[in-house]
Amino acid sequence: MVITVFTLLVSATPVLPDDTTTIRFQRRNTLTRADNTFDHDHAIRQNVKIINKYRANLINMQRNTGRLPVNVVSVPPLANLSHMLLGKRQTVPLTDLDGDSEWAGNISIGDPPTTFFIDIDTGSSDLWVPSLSCAQCGSKAKYDPSASSGSVAQNVSFQIQYGDGSTAAGSVYTDKVTVGGIAATNQFFAAVTQESSEFVNDPADGILGLGFPPISNLNQDPFLITAFKQHPELTNVFAIKLEKTNSELHIGDLNVSAFTGAIEYHNLSSADGFWQIGNAAALVNGRSVVSGFQTVIDSGTTIMYGPPDAVQEVYQTVNGSTLFDETNGFWSYPCATPPQIAFSWGESSWGIRTENWDLGETAVGSGRCVGALAGQDLGLGSDVWLLGDSFMKNVYTAFSFEAYAVGFAALA
Repeated sequence: MVITVFTLLVSATPVLPDDTTTIRFQRRNTLTRADNTFDHDHAIRQNVKIINKYRANLINMQRNTGRLPVNVVSVPPLANLSHMLLGKRQTVPLTDLDGDSEWAGNISIGDPPTTFFIDIDTGSSDLWVPSLSCAQCGSKAKYDPSASSGSVAQNVSFQIQYGDGSTAAGSVYTDKVTVGGIAATNQFFAAVTQESSEFVNDPADGILGLGFPPISNLNQDPFLITAFKQHPELTNVFAIKLEKTNSELHIGDLNVSAFTGAIEYHNLSSADGFWQIGNAAALVNGRSVVSGFQTVIDSGTTIMYGPPDAVQEVYQTVNGSTLFDETNGFWSYPCATPPQIAFSWGESSWGIRTENWDLGETAVGSGRCVGALAGQDLGLGSDVWLLGDSFMKNVYTAFSFEAYAVGFAALA
């Protein structure tokens, strides 16, 4: 499939929000501790998680389509947590991960339904939840296929490997899945019988991927594609708003009460399975310092990542910035003079508020803060950046399957 890149402004249509197509998000932990210091260990674990998520996406894409993205020669090796932890500059006791930095909401599976608390992830394409037979899943909600009239076991398995050496594995089923009041029947998903240590202590029960089929581990249509096929009355769009309160995933149209002005849409620049748009520019204090690169918009990623050399160019224009952790690509700057960081795709500049840029002081009273842009090679190519929640918390983001586009608008 060939996708032409262009920018389109679309005026907001005055459609009243329908709560039956909306699920509310809850924010869990951040990368900033209660004393306003940077949670270095947690951030490193996030790095490993994201690197290996995109490694798995590449493996899935190569298996499903027989190719890799342009400028990607091979699948990178598994990122190792122990190696990444060696990059720390100071010794800090490992933090118990009682929550992640992602956003989660409730969905249901089965008939009668079981409710699951799920991470919403535009950077992956599969739905998975704990199985009733998962011994180490503790108090998490669990899927019992014998309790649902619509459950059908599939003769395939599911497995993902993580950087701490653990895996998540289980069986694949089809059943009724309901998100925000929209039900999809015969939806493929995985019920894990073995959950990775990455998720055992996470409050969320699983993950709902909102990407495209090429990066699906199951090699099946993700939930939203199935739902839109079964509900032709819906507009094939979903939107995400991330704020301290009233965060939401809205499906089937746009919640016009959540944003102002027009949605500035940009067509996807790749058919690789990601919500990827090109011709991006990074601005520091109103001046473009890096331009012409690709960006993947990922709600399942806490901060923002770019190629190390490009990220260095950004920080070199920030007065007083220094490399804080070379292995993991974190930079620090004087807390008293935070930079104004923004991204543009040829029209508006979408700025990042200081509270979403500042990850906290390097140490109590240091006066130096860590920025929410890290330099990392994610294996997606030398010009691909990853914009996660640190960016998305500043805009209303619309994802259109119909137009193959991502759009932004100012929050109301």
